Order: sequence, then C-alpha cells, then structure tokens
Amino acid sequence: MSKSAERAGRLPRLVRVVLLCTVLCATASPAVAHSAPQVSMSPGSAQILESMLAADTADPAQISANFLGTPYAANTLIGSATEPEQLVVDLEGVDCFTYADYVEAFKRAHDRDDFLTALTGVRYKDGEVSFENRRHFFTDWAAEAPAIATDVTASLTDDAVRTSKNLNSKDSGGVYLPGLPVVTRAVTHIPSGSVSADVIGGLRTGDYVGAYAEDGGLDVTHVGIFVQTPDGPVFRNASSLSTDDAVVDTPLANYLRTVPGIVVLRPVM
Repeated sequence: MSKSAERAGRLPRLVRVVLLCTVLCATASPAVAHSAPQVSMSPGSAQILESMLAADTADPAQISANFLGTPYAANTLIGSATEPEQLVVDLEGVDCFTYADYVEAFKRAHDRDDFLTALTGVRYKDGEVSFENRRHFFTDWAAEAPAIATDVTASLTDDAVRTSKNLNSKDSGGVYLPGLPVVTRAVTHIPSGSVSADVIGGLRTGDYVGAYAEDGGLDVTHVGIFVQTPDGPVFRNASSLSTDDAVVDTPLANYLRTVPGIVVLRPVM
C-alpha cells in the first residue's frame, strides 16, 4: 500500500500502514557495508523466528501459510524523520506490508543472520537501515535498486492502465510521510473488471498483489500474496477488518469486488 499506503493508504503505517497494508534484497545482491543497525525483537518473536527457520524452505505458499492466524498489528516499525530507525522483527503481529516483508525475507534465509540480512535488504534500499531508505511504497520493490520484484502487471493483459502518480502527496494537500520527498512514478494497474480467468491464470503463487489506490499520492492501499490453493485462488493477507483482524485467506474473486484494481509484483527470487 504504498507500503506506506496500508503503510500509506490505510494510513499510516504507511500512514497507517503505507503507513500502509513488504523489505530488499538480500541474497541476490551484496549489501553496501553499513554499521550494524539496532535490532528490535521480542523473545516471542525470536522463538517464532527459530521455529519458522527450522522448516528451511523457500516455498512462498508454505512460508506465508505459517502466518495464518497471526494477529493484525499496525505501526510496528520504529523510525521517522525525527526518530532513529530500528530493524524491527515483530512476528507476533503484522500489517499487510510487514507480512510481505517477512515472507520475502524467510524465502532468502537459512538462519537468523541470513534472515536479518535479507530483511534489511528487502525493507531498505541499498541495505541501509534508515527511515529515508525504507521502502515505504509497494512499487518501491520494483522501482528501487536492488529490485526485490518485477512489476508484471502490464504483461498480464492489454487492459492494464498506466497512471502518473505523485507518491507521498495528499490530494487534499500536504504529504503522507513528513520528511520524505514526493516521487513522481507511473503506476500500472489492472481494473478489477478486467481481471479475467486468463489474467488469474497468469499469476503465480508467491506473486505480491496490491490493491490499486485511486488517490494520486498512493500506489496501493493494501497488499497480499496470491496463492493457488486446492479450493481455488486466494488473496493471503494481513487483514485489519474487524471480522478478520489477522492473516487470512480471502477468496480472490471476493476481494476483487472490493477494490478498483490490482498491481502485481513478481519476486525476483
């Protein structure tokens, strides 16, 4: 969302999560050397981390399923334009984008150090833990090097629509994230009415799907993971809805009826 759209769109993580609802790269490209960041991790999260790492799998379906039922928790990251950034690992509660962050980091990790390195690469451009370098917007994953994902939205259908956005700029004035610049970016989405069986057939388990934002200053308002299950395609996501308030599987067709369209990013790993 930006990320900063359920990091910015639900307002704020991104500004409710972009402030949205997810961290980048790790193994694909070596990180630039920086001083070790302060890591914020509770004993409970440390225990969950070790348990999940024990599975030693890169399968996005399995990793994302490990979070099903995890409570929704907004604004878990620490850092702002005026507060020093910390590398937060909170596996006891996630929002839509931290969920994506953690799933992608687990795909790239075999042990605790791997995970922290991967999470740093996924969540921060250039592997530098700072508020300014945090990937606040969903499309940052594809737009900023080293890329964590490729934007495949336009390749899925000729009905994809390209729109110029001023990310971080509120249509009503001001910005979503004080201390950060406004970034002009073309965002491509598929209108929900054009998400045909052929489009769904072109999706892969592990693709990250964002709910397109009509606001000119956000790219998406929510983020989840596409998973093909025996019961059909689902949008696996950290939902803040009062009926869910946890990581859940939402039938994709049902979710599409609630959003203007989708943006699809395919992880590079």
